[in-house]
Amino acid sequence: MLNEVDERRSPRTSATVDQLLDRYLEMIDVSASTHLMYTRYLENHVRPFIGGLKAGAVDPDVLDSLYAELRRCRIHCRPRSRQIDHRTPRPHECDDRCGPHACKPLSNTTIRHVHHFLNAAFKKAVRWRWIATSPVTQAEAPPPKPPDPRPPTPAEAAKLIEEASLDPDWGALVWFTMTTGARRGEVCALRWRNVDLEQGLVEIRRALATDGRSKLVEKDTKTHQQRRVTIDDETQAVLTEHRARAEEAAAQVGKLLTGQAYVFSQAPDSNEPLVPSSVGQRYTRMAKRLGIETHFHALRHYSATELIAAGMDIRTVAGRLGHSGGGITTLRVYSAWLAEADQRAAAGIAARLPERPKAAASASERAKTAPRLPFEKVASVIRQQILSGELAPGDQLLAVNALAKRHEVGVGTVYKALQLLEEWGLVLLKSGGRPVVLETVDLDDSATSSTSEAMLVAQEPEPEITEVEPAQPAPPAPASIRLLDFVVRRRGYVIADFSAEADPSSPSQLRQLLVDAVRRDGCDPSDLGDFTMEVADPELKERIRNFVAPSSPS
Repeated sequence: MLNEVDERRSPRTSATVDQLLDRYLEMIDVSASTHLMYTRYLENHVRPFIGGLKAGAVDPDVLDSLYAELRRCRIHCRPRSRQIDHRTPRPHECDDRCGPHACKPLSNTTIRHVHHFLNAAFKKAVRWRWIATSPVTQAEAPPPKPPDPRPPTPAEAAKLIEEASLDPDWGALVWFTMTTGARRGEVCALRWRNVDLEQGLVEIRRALATDGRSKLVEKDTKTHQQRRVTIDDETQAVLTEHRARAEEAAAQVGKLLTGQAYVFSQAPDSNEPLVPSSVGQRYTRMAKRLGIETHFHALRHYSATELIAAGMDIRTVAGRLGHSGGGITTLRVYSAWLAEADQRAAAGIAARLPERPKAAASASERAKTAPRLPFEKVASVIRQQILSGELAPGDQLLAVNALAKRHEVGVGTVYKALQLLEEWGLVLLKSGGRPVVLETVDLDDSATSSTSEAMLVAQEPEPEITEVEPAQPAPPAPASIRLLDFVVRRRGYVIADFSAEADPSSPSQLRQLLVDAVRRDGCDPSDLGDFTMEVADPELKERIRNFVAPSSPS
């Protein structure tokens, strides 16, 4: 351990952090755009602070201080400086868009990119024997940002498709992306040789990206995986019409549309691809015109969430999206939609199950009409004798031994039978004496099989026997009706938010509130299985339950 400390304090090289970063950038195997991203991060956020330090002098405290600075201000202003944030770096006249600088931190995602790059670089330094241990392993990077996919709602998706279809070729691209969930670079790199319109199959093998200097490069997909995606009949029709237009445009310039041609292109012969960034910018402008806050990648989220809502298994969804890891990424990103789909599945299976059997009667009540055990059978016989009048009120039963002999059972069985008769209110057990029959209220045949049959009056043999009126049943407890807050969602999107008085334990009341909310939104209550309703108590400020009702039968 002491040797390691000595090595740490006395590194085997005098190389600085800048030299380590330069060496690692020369050998790192990443795409051009990723290489440029790392280069910019290092130039702006790492080299100005620790670039001049010797690699062996960097410790976890230095890195934690670096990350704290990145969280403070993304342009690393001097504290308490009177800096102005200008609307453009070019020469200009200041207006209301220019104002005092307000610090904005780097995002956790960017800081984690920096952390991962430094981690890889210092691991290489250990391997090259520049340093003995890596300080990055003990530094704390910020936690990753929780996934927050925000796909367009079905209504927004319809508006986007309608607007995009004003340009048929642009509409075909938006439709294809929405139905396949392909990435922007994958859509731009797609060639006609990868599309089988007869079989309805699309092979996604490559992706387009820029090298950081506006030059397009073709590369593997993000996860380096090729996949085949089945397209539906409507998408086949869209692509068939799109190909016919492309063939006609190529013919007008004396060219033939070959398999090498790009599916989506503005060139007459379709031999030049679209620029991915331009596709994203055009889509953003279109959405802004419609008043929809979204971006092109959200079409991929839309495809995924619609598949999950339709009940598609997670491995199939992951395969269509090109996620690696057998669906782990899909589970992490779309966990909220998976939970809601699970709730709808639970409601669906509940609607198909047979009716739940009524709660079984207690063993004591069952023994009156369906005795199973020996002592129950003895008690049932004596009970019938009492109810038929064969044994009158005030009569004494036979002694225990005599009863055991008559019914051919043991004495212990007779004692258990007498205890059951006493529980039914038919006999009075007296210490040192024989059991005495009690008077019963006159019951009709239907009442004798219910619990009211045991309403008896205990009497001693000597005093005058009097009837006792049956006790009046207690009024039912009032339902716990109170003011509640409700949030209704359809496939993850909030469609209603209201308060109403209801009993949170009453399924019928909750279902009616859900139906009313669905109708107010203009939806069909027959699709009730697509909706969930969150029930919360405003006083306790906590959620009581999520209510899901099965779809109404068609």
